[in-house]
Amino acid sequence: MRILKNSIIILFLAACNSPQAVYDYDQKVNFDQYSTYSLFPEFETGLSQLDESRLTTSLRSAMQLENFSVSEDPEIYVNVYTQEYQQDNRSRVGVGIGGGGGNVGVGVSGGLPVGRMNTYLKLTFDFIDVKKDMLVWQAIVESPFEFGAEPQVKQDQLDKIVAKALKGYPPKK
Repeated sequence: MRILKNSIIILFLAACNSPQAVYDYDQKVNFDQYSTYSLFPEFETGLSQLDESRLTTSLRSAMQLENFSVSEDPEIYVNVYTQEYQQDNRSRVGVGIGGGGGNVGVGVSGGLPVGRMNTYLKLTFDFIDVKKDMLVWQAIVESPFEFGAEPQVKQDQLDKIVAKALKGYPPKK
């Protein structure tokens, strides 16, 4: 029983910190036609130069697993842009006072925030058909991200984000 209870708690915590993704695509496109890619010519993610390098390393590895090869004359441009935001961690300590007498009771309570704000990273992955100059597939992934973490920890976080994004490619029609 104790193992079951601990397993449920661990799964719940893992689910809260895993990347969340949303996918969209052009339903008229045959995605089997694409096998080569290149980064968008004006590729600028908004990340630091080191984090952008980590992201492109993750992206290259994941695209290779999807049977894409890098090309000077690509069929698809891949563009990624990011947005950083803070979100309240929702941990609170409740404080209240109250009193009453007879048939009357009065109380006041409130929650005091505990801890710091969580930093999230929202990455938008665009696949653009080079010949048509048209967006054909998009993934938006939101994930907690520790900008102050060790380099290997940040690389692991970006690997998970990119894997989550490309999990929806090619789209299941």
